[in-house]
Amino acid sequence: MPLDPSRTVAELRELQELTGDEDGAQRVAWTDTWDRARGWLRDKVAGTGAQEEIDEAGNQWFTLRGDSGRALLIGGHIDSVPNGGWLDGCLNVMAGVEVLRRLAEDGTPPRTVRLVNWADEEGARFGRSLFGSSAAAGSMADQDELRTRRDAEGIALPDALAEHGVDLDRALEARTQLDGAAAYLELHIEQGPVLESLDLPLGVVLGTFGVERHLVTWTGQAAHAGSTPMDRRRDALAGAAKLALEIRPIAAGAGDGAVCTSGGVVCRPGIVTSVVETAEQLLDQRHLDAGKLARMLELAKESSERFAQEEDVEVAWERIWNIEPIPFDPALIELADEAVREVAGASHRLPSGPLHDAAEVARAGVPTVMLFVQSLRGLSHTKLEDTREEHLELSVRALDDLASRVLASLTE
Repeated sequence: MPLDPSRTVAELRELQELTGDEDGAQRVAWTDTWDRARGWLRDKVAGTGAQEEIDEAGNQWFTLRGDSGRALLIGGHIDSVPNGGWLDGCLNVMAGVEVLRRLAEDGTPPRTVRLVNWADEEGARFGRSLFGSSAAAGSMADQDELRTRRDAEGIALPDALAEHGVDLDRALEARTQLDGAAAYLELHIEQGPVLESLDLPLGVVLGTFGVERHLVTWTGQAAHAGSTPMDRRRDALAGAAKLALEIRPIAAGAGDGAVCTSGGVVCRPGIVTSVVETAEQLLDQRHLDAGKLARMLELAKESSERFAQEEDVEVAWERIWNIEPIPFDPALIELADEAVREVAGASHRLPSGPLHDAAEVARAGVPTVMLFVQSLRGLSHTKLEDTREEHLELSVRALDDLASRVLASLTE
């Protein structure tokens, strides 16, 4: 059975029909539709002879035994956000299925090859992304907090997991699944505009951005909007507004794809007849280099102090969340670059702003790399998400070529 990338595209369309509607994909994890998709995937893999296993975190594994126990892992996720796109996550999985088919047809591979469908990458129902991969990586440290999480209907996360055979207290036992893993490969749509702007179908991912996310609280003085002269105001929003603009040159100065976002400002008292007394501002900063990310944060804090003095207000910072940058394996990046050039003629290396399951696997010490395929208009997490079919087929070929190169390198 030779590699047939057009079959992958047809199966993605089939999955779209099975688990979507006029608003987009509806494969939210820990739902009946998600279960239906997993059963559909089981049927697609059955012909390869790969053995299925569901681990303690709900991850779905398909293992094609090789001449050696050391394993090449290929991963993705079949869950989606509500009203999601037809490619996010499931392209990774279905391209992996096609690679398994080709390997199985060629006979026993030199190394064991395992396809994993990670459980709940999106975190759409309970707000906890990368659930299955973080459990397998051993980085899940928030189980006490997870026990308190509820969805929009008031259902507790542990209860929802139990309905699908997962015991939250045992989820970390999935760590044994990475024993013997020699490399991890993941293909994903870019979810951004870079490759399209370069007119390139494929790219190689250098790693995932580190993130610094803070709540910046500005405190001034409420005062009547009609009777308070402009030069006597202590307007908290003025400080927030200045910072929202200042983070643009901060990102530009850091370079290398740096991004800074002021994602929301809540003002109080929040009425048109009052000067703003407090402004709570959300700030998100991302970079692939830990030192540059730290400098971006330092500059933002220094700027906020300057603006607070200029506006006669106070400013305070509270970290909401952060994660270190996660660079991918240099040797695998080189092999991925060779594979992309082989099938597409040209390649481009770029960081990933969004997090992926690959980041968790890399954090666990498994050599990891990702491939990106171009996203039209840079859109994702919407029914408008799309990629040209010829580019999707190229991405399957690139993943297969990369898998072959990695398997060859592991036997040298």
